[in-house]
Amino acid sequence: MSAASYDDGLTARELYRFFRAGEEETLALRGVSLRVARGETVAVVGPSGSGKSTLLSCLAGLDEPSGGDVHVDGVRISHRPETERARLRARHIGVLLQTRNLLPHLSARDNVRLAQGAVRGRPAASAEALLEQVGVWERRHALPRQLSGGELARAGLAVALANSPSVLLADEPTGELDGGTEQLVLQMLRDRAQDGCAVLIVTHSAEAVRIADRVIALDDGRATETAEASAGMSGPNVREIRHVSG
Repeated sequence: MSAASYDDGLTARELYRFFRAGEEETLALRGVSLRVARGETVAVVGPSGSGKSTLLSCLAGLDEPSGGDVHVDGVRISHRPETERARLRARHIGVLLQTRNLLPHLSARDNVRLAQGAVRGRPAASAEALLEQVGVWERRHALPRQLSGGELARAGLAVALANSPSVLLADEPTGELDGGTEQLVLQMLRDRAQDGCAVLIVTHSAEAVRIADRVIALDDGRATETAEASAGMSGPNVREIRHVSG
């Protein structure tokens, strides 16, 4: 794990998220706290309905927690107007969604350019350079429907990296990929951490758990940092279970 300060990465403190449908109220997150430093890769695992996607949405500023705070590089992104959250997300956070983050009517290159246009100033790398980094430069003019699953995942990663984010959040990035492509995409995420990103991966993949520095398990909206065996997976990062939040 990097020696970087957690103030230079992602911090969530006591996150709660309530959903109300009629007279019924669901508590999706129950006081979740976590920290991911720059240079670190953290995997979040848990059964369907445990709160993983809700957690990622709150961390990304796509949704507001009902209670608690989210900070990126010491800047609070939660409990702000939606337009401010979008601006901060575009500047600080890259998001790789399970459904991919490409607009269907734009080429891979234009999708990256559009993401870069969300932040004023000259981007650190051109769209072509980013697509070359993730291995799909030759497919830069292709529409999303013309790309294979692996190409979509890599082009989506280029979009997530468009503005050199300090935090990279990935929601099931390898869920529909074959083994070889899964390894490639996970290595790319790991490389981003080694380049100084704080990387958090929501996953069911044992391979994603294997490359992580730490594993956090969610169950019924509660988070526990856990040995991989306790998360129903295997790998080298076996630790004593300890509670992260109540």
